[in-house]
Amino acid sequence: MSDVRNPSPSGAAPVAAPPYDALLLLSFGGPEAPEDVVPFLENVTRGRGIPKERLKEVGKHYFMFGGVSPINEQNRDLLAALRKDFAEHGLDLPVYWGNRNWAPYLVDALREIAADGHRRVAVLATSAYAGYSGCRQYRENLADALAALAEEGLPALRVDKLRHFYNHPGFVEPMVDATVAALEELPAQVRDGARLAFTTHSIPETMAESSGDPADPARGRPGGAYVAQHLDVARLIAAAVAERTGVADRRYELVFQSRSGAPHIPWLEPDICDHLEAQHADGAPAVVMVPIGFVSDHMEVKYDLDTEAAAKAAELGLPVARAATVGADPRFTAAVRDLVLERAAVERGEAVTRCAIGRLGPSHDVCAVACCPNPRAARPAVAER
Repeated sequence: MSDVRNPSPSGAAPVAAPPYDALLLLSFGGPEAPEDVVPFLENVTRGRGIPKERLKEVGKHYFMFGGVSPINEQNRDLLAALRKDFAEHGLDLPVYWGNRNWAPYLVDALREIAADGHRRVAVLATSAYAGYSGCRQYRENLADALAALAEEGLPALRVDKLRHFYNHPGFVEPMVDATVAALEELPAQVRDGARLAFTTHSIPETMAESSGDPADPARGRPGGAYVAQHLDVARLIAAAVAERTGVADRRYELVFQSRSGAPHIPWLEPDICDHLEAQHADGAPAVVMVPIGFVSDHMEVKYDLDTEAAAKAAELGLPVARAATVGADPRFTAAVRDLVLERAAVERGEAVTRCAIGRLGPSHDVCAVACCPNPRAARPAVAER
């Protein structure tokens, strides 16, 4: 793979990760029964005044799958994989799990961590990129949870969010394998001409433009850090796929999905379904959808790609395949271990060589106050300078 910067994980033989005494896996959460759907969506949209009847309509995607989102089960798999990886590599660090919007809730996870006697917590958010929803909002949620614990008189915790991992080889390399595997699912006669559609969550254009650290050169690119980071990952994967398949001129594009905002507010485009229509009109023989914006095959992948986009492709008569997400791939769990050890070394004042590939280099450890601002109102957030 090209553009390699320190491709070997820094934690080849760890024994401990002081000053951290716990790792928190922090995720979005999802319903696990039909009766959970509306309360879950009320949590997601709290403060926006959306009527319950509208939430029932929004929840139809979940009801199509029995009211169960795959995300919690996938987080259980990742939790188990992280614990296994840490144990196999001698890293004595307990791993906890908490969600933003559904059980197990973040505040309960932090309460458990405090009760178990831990005081210094590294946090892995299951979002690889800069952006309000993928970074600052999690840090706001952490601040809220810590404030709740303080009101209960529990011991103070220090939490440090691990850096964005979008360009860690442990995230990128599984996506390369998954893209090649998806290409192989296509009929042989369309495989070499198939185009790649790298998909991620659409967000408002204003939110995209303000994403990232203002001092980061990536933020100065069109679309801010959110788009710049995705474009670099797409370029890396496309180059590696070209090398693996021998097709050097395969076309690819970054496209978007899962828009949920008011129609009068500009969001990032093109939408995946519009993109499929455009590719079909342009004579593309096939398309592989590569969900680089997602860590696991949760509802936005299962519905927006496997259901909605697949139906659009069938309507067009356009062959499509969908690459898998990284999930609990051993290379990804090794990357998490590497990030924990890297950050622990930084906190100990040691020099570190960070593992990153691509043109943008490793992300920052601590977010600037002006990073990825809240689009509605400024709120307290942890792990910022």
